[in-house]
Amino acid sequence: MYTDIENIIGYRFTNKDFLKEALTHKSFAGEHRGVKHNERLEFLGDSILGAIVADYIYNQCPHVEEGVLSKIKSNLVSRRNLYLWGKQMELGRFMLLGHGEIATGGRERDSIISNAVEAVIGAVYLDGGYASAEAVILPWVRTQTLAQDAQDFKSMLQEHLQKQGTLTPEYEIIQTVGPEHDKIFTVRVSLAGRELGVGKGHNKKLAEQAAAQNAFERMKS
Repeated sequence: MYTDIENIIGYRFTNKDFLKEALTHKSFAGEHRGVKHNERLEFLGDSILGAIVADYIYNQCPHVEEGVLSKIKSNLVSRRNLYLWGKQMELGRFMLLGHGEIATGGRERDSIISNAVEAVIGAVYLDGGYASAEAVILPWVRTQTLAQDAQDFKSMLQEHLQKQGTLTPEYEIIQTVGPEHDKIFTVRVSLAGRELGVGKGHNKKLAEQAAAQNAFERMKS
């Protein structure tokens, strides 16, 4: 198991216990006496991630003021972005979860996956130091858009419509499919009864963002 996740992360652990701890949710630790869960590593990883991302955008955006740099950083390390990164790394399937979390879809839960990303970064830092953590983080950061709200398409759509003097768009769930722990929501965004866009996601918020992105891109094309 650990070889697979190490290949995905791009880092080989000297001490596998760090990786095991990073992938252990507190629900699993609660069912197994003496097992460490990942919340302390999550705390550490959050700070290491923040420092590396701050250094990167500081150098990439030499003429951007502090307030904007802070917003770019917040967007990059947001729960949604870390969740998407964690999904890309397939962290959910490697997590050690309690029976209750598994039964209720914990392997897909955004909070568990985004927190695990930070915990894994903390584990890499403890095992290999700052340079190793940087080598894991930078390839991902370089794929991201350096914008204040790059992923907030709902706000972008709202601002675009306001400039045209139109009403606030409405979002509605038009379809829900899949088992309880792995539902796919389909959301439609409309304005005065006219469909603007449709999007899908593993929760309502992600589906609304996808619908807003679809609508925004339609209007811009």
